[in-house]
Amino acid sequence: MRKIIISCAITGSIHTPSMSDYLPVTGEQIAQQSIEAADAGAAIIHLHARDPKSGQPSSRPEDFMAFLPDINRTSDAIINISTGGSALMSLEDRLAAPLLVEPEMCSLNMGSMNFALYPLAERITDWKHNWEKPFLDNSDDLVFKNTPRDIAFVLEQMGQKLGSKFEFECYDVGHLYMLRHFVDRGLVEKPLFIQFVFGVLGGIGADPENLVHMKRIADKLFGTDFEFSVLAAGRHQIPLATMAAAMGGHVRVGLEDNLYIGKGELAHSNAIQVQKIRKIVEDLGREIATPEEARTLLSLKGKEKTKF
Repeated sequence: MRKIIISCAITGSIHTPSMSDYLPVTGEQIAQQSIEAADAGAAIIHLHARDPKSGQPSSRPEDFMAFLPDINRTSDAIINISTGGSALMSLEDRLAAPLLVEPEMCSLNMGSMNFALYPLAERITDWKHNWEKPFLDNSDDLVFKNTPRDIAFVLEQMGQKLGSKFEFECYDVGHLYMLRHFVDRGLVEKPLFIQFVFGVLGGIGADPENLVHMKRIADKLFGTDFEFSVLAAGRHQIPLATMAAAMGGHVRVGLEDNLYIGKGELAHSNAIQVQKIRKIVEDLGREIATPEEARTLLSLKGKEKTKF
């Protein structure tokens, strides 16, 4: 088996500050937790930005630049910037920072979908900010928009013009077929790095048989021209990541996907999750890929060709 790439998604746009005191929101917090996660073994750091005062998801380039230079200077990790941002953002807003900083990698959701977060609100009674509860409650009428036209625009602007590669986030089987469509159109360069996403309400469920099925369909559509990784929301994070590692895939952890390190126990940092999955995959006989090994495997352009 090839060496395993550990990705760590540091903060995301789903969880809100009231859910965990350990969720990083300021530039300093995001930078520190990113560097610690890289030191723990994460080759790829997946990043969103937040308003440092309110903790709301942010698309402002200045909020990204509050942490990107520090991470780049202190760590050799691959920086992967979200083009998904938040379902409340326009495509123009979501691309503002990636187009400016020209990262080695960026994420790309492979389709529009319901993105229902409202069950999370039931667990919180003490809110830190006024925006949090309405943000979650109103997600019962929320659609994340990424049409074929949107996807083509991102592939052309970020990929063909700037040389960024993609973490293709596939929340359901249909997203794999959409990715195949863009391969056939010549807008996607191989090798592909496909992130199977499980457990988001609106996408495919976090069932082991679904992981087997997604891998089977990816094999059918892409042959040997792809690497797959797995993220699963909440309590499914470590079990499905372990399964992915046993199947020869890569893994993603981080507070964007799961705020806990065990049942009822909040993770005090992203690095703790990286340490946990690293021990598991090494016990399975897998070796951890360094950032440079991951760059070679994924044919990335190199950090020297970024603008931060």
